[in-house]
Amino acid sequence: MADQNTAEHAIALMPRGGPDATWLDRLLQTNRLEYTDRDDVSDEIKQRVIAGLDAIGDRTGLHEQHARTALQVVADIANPRILEIGAGHGRLSQQILQLHPSATVTASDLDPTSVAKMAAGPLGSNPRARTQVIDATAIDAADASYDLVVFALAFHHLPPAAACWAIAEATRVASRFLVIDLRRESPLGILLMPIAMLPMSLAVMPPSSIQPTLHDGVISSLRAYSPSALVTLGKAAHPKMTIEFLQPPHIGFGLRPITAVFSGPQHT
Repeated sequence: MADQNTAEHAIALMPRGGPDATWLDRLLQTNRLEYTDRDDVSDEIKQRVIAGLDAIGDRTGLHEQHARTALQVVADIANPRILEIGAGHGRLSQQILQLHPSATVTASDLDPTSVAKMAAGPLGSNPRARTQVIDATAIDAADASYDLVVFALAFHHLPPAAACWAIAEATRVASRFLVIDLRRESPLGILLMPIAMLPMSLAVMPPSSIQPTLHDGVISSLRAYSPSALVTLGKAAHPKMTIEFLQPPHIGFGLRPITAVFSGPQHT
């Protein structure tokens, strides 16, 4: 028990850059919450951020690219059952349904307002989709209920201990867990991130979304995980966890994603 408590404490304190992070990398991280994570921020502001992210995904083709990546992971399954956690606007799940004629999706989020908006949109009327409020760290589903869990551009919202639980939960309810997120940049890259984001924000976002999305984007860059951090989290979730990094599509605008597939020992 003492060893387990020590290991959990070490994960909770792990830098976002991983155990081998430099002192400068450790300095350039934050526990500050994004608007979408704060209880003292209105739903209106949160939905402005989500609308901004939706606009970026639409104009850059990210929604479709991420959907194709998810379907690539389950290409060996004829009728894949896919759970999207942290879905926000639900556009990734919509794209999966458009690209695959027999896939079924559950689009979920921790935020009830976002889930209600997804349910009122195309996902709510699609017979191959359902929407649900789900906590990524405590997924309300039986073991092996899905073939894939996907978490796109939101894994960094979870602090290390919660991220470890999310990996364990996702690989309990599904064969594979796909994480697509911002890659942790070098210290210089982190400092330049606001400059890289500004032109894209001005070009593609609704004006009301620019300030709150930039606010959250800067915090996201400080909270993003490195590849070594993801490996450490996966091994902490289970010592025999397999972590495979896929070649991500190019986004442009100075943004680099990281794409990792976690498979538990029962599925390898």
